[in-house]
Amino acid sequence: MNHTNDKEMVKDEVEAMDTQEADPVQVLPADGGGIESDNQSVNGEPQFPSAGSQDADMEEIDEARSEATFQFTVTNFSKLKDSQLSPPCFVRNLPWKIMVMPRYGPPQERQQQRSLGFFLQCNGESESSSWNCYAVAELRLLSQREGGEPFCRSMISTRLSRLSLIAGVVADIKHLFYSKENDWGFSHFMTWNDVLDPEKGYIKDDSIVLEVHVQADAPHGVSWDSKKHTGYVGLKNQGATCYMNSLLQTLYFTNQLRKAVYKMPTESDDSTKSVALALQRVFHELQFSDKPVGTKKLTKSFGWETLDSFMQHDVQEFLRVLLDKLESKMKGTCVEGTVPKLFEGKMVSYIHCKNVEYKSTRHETYYDIQLNIKGKKNIDESFKDYITTEVLDGENKYDAGDHGLQDAEKGVIFASFPPVLHLHLMRFQYDPVTDCSVKFNDRFEFYEKLNLDGFLNEPESTPANYTLHAVLVHSGDNHGGHYVVFINPKGDGKWCKFDDDVVSRCTKQEAIENNYGGQDDDMNMTVKHCTNAYMLVYIRDSELKNVLQKVAEEDIPQELCDRLQEEKRLEQARRKERTEAHLYMNVHVLLEDSFEGHQGNDLFDPDKAPFKIFKVKRQMTLEQLVDHLAESLKYPKAQIRPWPFAFRTNETNRPTFIDLEGDANKPIIELAENNSTWNIFLETLKPDSDLPALHSFDKDSDVLLFFKLYDPKTKQIRYCGHQYMPVAAKVVDLVPILNERAGFPQGTELLLYEEIKPNTIERIMNMTDPLEKGLDELMDGDIIVFQKDEHEESSDLPTCKDYFRDFYYRVEVTFCDKAIPNDPGFTLGLSHRISYDQLADCVAQRLGTEPSLLQFFKSQNYKDSPGHPLRCSFDGTLKDLLLYAKPKQPKKIFYQQLNIPINELENKKQFKCIWVSPKLKEEKELTLYPCKKGKVFDLLQEASKEVELAENGTGQLRLFEMSCFKISYCPGEEVPLEHLNQTTNKTYRIEEIPADEIQLADEEVLVPVAHFSKDVYATFGTPFVVKIKYGDPFSKVKERIQKKLGLPEKEFERIKFALVLLGRAQYISEDSDYVFSQNDIKGTLSQPILVNTPPRPWIGLDHVNKAPKRSRYTMLEKAIKIYN
Repeated sequence: MNHTNDKEMVKDEVEAMDTQEADPVQVLPADGGGIESDNQSVNGEPQFPSAGSQDADMEEIDEARSEATFQFTVTNFSKLKDSQLSPPCFVRNLPWKIMVMPRYGPPQERQQQRSLGFFLQCNGESESSSWNCYAVAELRLLSQREGGEPFCRSMISTRLSRLSLIAGVVADIKHLFYSKENDWGFSHFMTWNDVLDPEKGYIKDDSIVLEVHVQADAPHGVSWDSKKHTGYVGLKNQGATCYMNSLLQTLYFTNQLRKAVYKMPTESDDSTKSVALALQRVFHELQFSDKPVGTKKLTKSFGWETLDSFMQHDVQEFLRVLLDKLESKMKGTCVEGTVPKLFEGKMVSYIHCKNVEYKSTRHETYYDIQLNIKGKKNIDESFKDYITTEVLDGENKYDAGDHGLQDAEKGVIFASFPPVLHLHLMRFQYDPVTDCSVKFNDRFEFYEKLNLDGFLNEPESTPANYTLHAVLVHSGDNHGGHYVVFINPKGDGKWCKFDDDVVSRCTKQEAIENNYGGQDDDMNMTVKHCTNAYMLVYIRDSELKNVLQKVAEEDIPQELCDRLQEEKRLEQARRKERTEAHLYMNVHVLLEDSFEGHQGNDLFDPDKAPFKIFKVKRQMTLEQLVDHLAESLKYPKAQIRPWPFAFRTNETNRPTFIDLEGDANKPIIELAENNSTWNIFLETLKPDSDLPALHSFDKDSDVLLFFKLYDPKTKQIRYCGHQYMPVAAKVVDLVPILNERAGFPQGTELLLYEEIKPNTIERIMNMTDPLEKGLDELMDGDIIVFQKDEHEESSDLPTCKDYFRDFYYRVEVTFCDKAIPNDPGFTLGLSHRISYDQLADCVAQRLGTEPSLLQFFKSQNYKDSPGHPLRCSFDGTLKDLLLYAKPKQPKKIFYQQLNIPINELENKKQFKCIWVSPKLKEEKELTLYPCKKGKVFDLLQEASKEVELAENGTGQLRLFEMSCFKISYCPGEEVPLEHLNQTTNKTYRIEEIPADEIQLADEEVLVPVAHFSKDVYATFGTPFVVKIKYGDPFSKVKERIQKKLGLPEKEFERIKFALVLLGRAQYISEDSDYVFSQNDIKGTLSQPILVNTPPRPWIGLDHVNKAPKRSRYTMLEKAIKIYN
């Protein structure tokens, strides 16, 4: 029981808030409406009772009912000392009990106040912590005196008061019941003395009667069987996918679409990337599963990361993206055109001039209609607002071509409505005051039946009568919330509520009226203020049977059923495998041919070896494992012998002996070094052998040796098999065997080495020594490396000892081209110890270029991108370059190919700038390499080699410094390049100087010109300069600007002109006789802007945006994308 002090404070607060006297009313027992009946389903279609209304269906007593009224009589009330619980009453399959107890409040006038504590408990005996159930309840203390005066303790709505028809005390609670707060009510429902007072009529024969009317939503986290109670199942929430779940249920119950989705060909689709197949899977499970359906495979097919599933999006935006994706996927298939056939309507946008005979019309299609609800009472008013004309006059006149700017009317009218009409109620709109999206919770009425004939341009072949099919409801604000959907599956007025994984029957009032929004005296208190309809789905009456046609199992292609069935079988097998994983381990088997081609230490590379993997039980005996391997690999048991790999103390991994007879009955888990995997070399009899079985091996007198041949010419290692040798045999006895294995003539002199550990290869000097003396600590699995005894002058690695030393320092490095984004690059195996020159030679040879034309960059250790360039005089080694590379990550070095040698480049300064054509139309990015100590003149000389100058131009260039799309500085040719600061907020531009701007008179200056929209800080586009002479009229300067821009007259007329100084714009009217004075345009571009530089004016071109404003209604900025 939750009766802690802090909770008591909350309950007292509820009591204080709800205490108010109400007019006396007579109270009668409430009925048990809202009860759900058990329904069976066939192919996912619920079979409801055919007779009677839904409310009549709900009258059957059922523990899954949504509401109930029950009483509890407390006897010997005056002697009550401890809490008492009533017998349970089941609502939504949960036990609800009345809890009553004496409570003591703070003392008043030195006497402690005793009160009646009255609570409603839900699921009190459950040990689960994951359940919850939202409910509203009326707590009543009934009067036992006929005609007694009621005393209402809570401020309840007028509607609720009218329902209370028995005299008594009534209090209302709303609460989300869960494990830590499984009871809720009033600690001080009524003072003890008032209850005992016979005059008040609440006690009779020392007994009181407590009554509760509870109305509950279907619970979450308990065994609520949605399929049993409704015939349908829900969708699991991945974190914040309730918006998607609501929409998927709506599309699923658009049966014609569901049937088309089933028929989309997906036989050859990738099961992880196909959106069509994933949607087919979800629909199929919704139709045939008995449990809530998961959507992780669907969101994965969208290309979404895990984070996308925890980010709530706008449901209407998701609908558009998903339907667009389905429409494109259906093209070229037997169901092409299904989406537009179902959801596409047509409208006509028109502009009609008032004073001339001119009208412009444009036919458009739509998949949904966005209805404004702000200030609108109902759906009719919103549709009337939608087709209301807009007057274009004043500054917003319409450009009617040859007729010029004209007063006009602009509007839309509907040409047709689709079979399935999606109406988006614009509850989320942009608020310019707060500069963010806000939610309007205003009351907005919509109807079960809708006629739209009055909004059509011309009548259609059938009346535009619609029936409400689904109501998507949002609870919360613009920062997020929760979506549920109420659906009328068969269009017959029998509604269900889909709340993620929970589906429950509901009344028409719950689905429609309770989701109007707003809050007033006439609204039921069970409705939350921020809960309201957000999207409506209507189906045209003439298309109702077609859109809601039955989808039977035979309508689903058999190939799809088979594929989904096989997926389910494999998934069950994987699930079983995961649950039984602790009983199994993997045996990784290597055959001898797996050692071929290995160029490193030991016999194989664990990361690249082609293991044959056998999953076996940990308790399998060694003998059973050998039998299993023999049977699987099709070898007689006598022709195979396992040699488990063992890690030695010298960092090597070699085969070792296992006693097949002595350990035959031991579980392999006891023999393996690792509890999860066991690597073994499986020796097999060669196919060309005449022997019936492998040679016997004596662990005391024999040793297993492996052989490798090194060729200094190719610098390659070749595997040459294995051999059982007597321990007493001499080293020289190996020579004939090795010559035969290598294909050398007998008598060829050989050098023998023992591979002891990485970078430790020792030559066997005394060939006449026995093996146990000639080899260091002779053991099974030892490796002999041999080569011809001849000096190879042409090789830089003449012996295998040199080879393995080089291999020890070798590292695989990936080289990526810096100029190519996400370049996968190429990989080279290089020694740690090579110098910069050797590195450049290797990469240049791979790229087919000169080493001097390469520049290298270290990889930044904190992100996968190039860092600072590497100087060609770098005197370190490759190891120094990779010093900070992350372990177990690919080692990367970035490079770029140059046009000039690297040693020349390092004496130059890289300078990035933009080249602009004389008409300001074309831009080109330049990367120039002037001398580091050069001047602007040198930079312009370099640029002249890279750009194409105008045919009749001056051939002279200039450099501009720009910031925020404004020209701020024109450095002279003698300015050193080191004085130019290339930062992220500054860019440089080179252009050819027009002839009239090369020589300026004393009273002439170049004034910067920039484009902006409304705000002088909102600059954009390509800035330029215009020549102005002191005393020039505005009209003359305006002509020069128009000539520079090359704009047509009509477009140029829309621009407003302003002289901007210190962020303030002084607008110049078009008919003004304004003259530019020296004070207006003082300052010169040849001086950089410093702290003490006087403010420099510029001319602003304000581009007035004539396009209509787009309303902002989405809750979140991030757009939804389906990537696959």
